[in-house]
Amino acid sequence: MSELAAYEREGEVATITMDDGKVNVFSIPMLRALHGAFDQAERDGTVVILSGRDGYFSAGFDLKTIAGGPEQLREMLTLGATLAQRLLSFPRPVVATCTGHAYPAGAFLLLSSDTRIGAAGEFRIGLNEVKIGLTLPWFAIELARHRLLPPYFDRGLVTATMYDPDEAVTAGFLDRVVAPGDLRAAGLEAAGQLSELHPAAHAATKRRVRGQVLDALQAAIDSELTPS
Repeated sequence: MSELAAYEREGEVATITMDDGKVNVFSIPMLRALHGAFDQAERDGTVVILSGRDGYFSAGFDLKTIAGGPEQLREMLTLGATLAQRLLSFPRPVVATCTGHAYPAGAFLLLSSDTRIGAAGEFRIGLNEVKIGLTLPWFAIELARHRLLPPYFDRGLVTATMYDPDEAVTAGFLDRVVAPGDLRAAGLEAAGQLSELHPAAHAATKRRVRGQVLDALQAAIDSELTPS
């Protein structure tokens, strides 16, 4: 498994840890590594904990790739969109342990995970695309619409407002916040509890509950990212 997305299995729980040695940008290699790690988790039939490195869950899409031309940009965005789509419909539960900053595409994976636990601290979480000169892709808007409270959805996307971990809970990016030293244990505890769910019932119910947003994500990918 790639060092960018290390895979470690303990019984029914697999931990996928993103670590590029810097701020965990979603480059094409990082996104391919994440897809590969989730391929392995799906083969193993495990509950997944998705984590980052200390201080950074992910700083989002790689700006160098964005500047690299339309083909590279499309590939990166498609890999990111389909990864979010995959987490949202993954057959076993996915727990995100947010180890620090998560923006903008880093927040996409929080919006796509079943349970989201954040580390307390001076971290920023949100969708700041318009502040850095990017228009939010349609798939990201649909993800945010699905998980964020309406006032935070409008304000956060249109004004690029960033939130600390506690307010990120109120907005809908996270479910709860714990001390950084307790994050790993909290993730394992949550994954252990979720492993008790009936796998087939969980997967089928997830598809029913999220069918509308999954259809909207696919339509966004088809209309905006699929070459004509």
